[in-house]
Amino acid sequence: MTIAEWCVFGAVMLYLLSIAPVKWIRFRRFDNSKPRDPAFYEDPIAARALGAHQNGIEAFPFFAAAVLLAEFRLGPQRLIDELAVLFLIVRIAYVFTYLGNRPTLRSILWNIGFAINVAIFFMPVLRRFLPI
Repeated sequence: MTIAEWCVFGAVMLYLLSIAPVKWIRFRRFDNSKPRDPAFYEDPIAARALGAHQNGIEAFPFFAAAVLLAEFRLGPQRLIDELAVLFLIVRIAYVFTYLGNRPTLRSILWNIGFAINVAIFFMPVLRRFLPI
């Protein structure tokens, strides 16, 4: 497996781990028979963790598709790997800014992550212009 493919797995783990600690810490109040109970997410930290989790689910398909398409179309693997790692780092920072209630920085990081995805997606087209 390539580094980029491991980053796809890392992106899955990240969106799962963004909500798991809140559920674990507040496990006495979390009812697994009602995992979407709005009352559980009334706490601001729990609400932000849920938001980070949901955004991770939303960001994942484009990232996974971009990586797989770029590899399938024989984009430069080293650059795909580097961008995938960068995306994962940006997403980790995004989760922390979400939990830390930093909306402006969070939005900036989201846009950087999206731009990285676009770059990965178009890597096969750009490879003829890159000195690789």
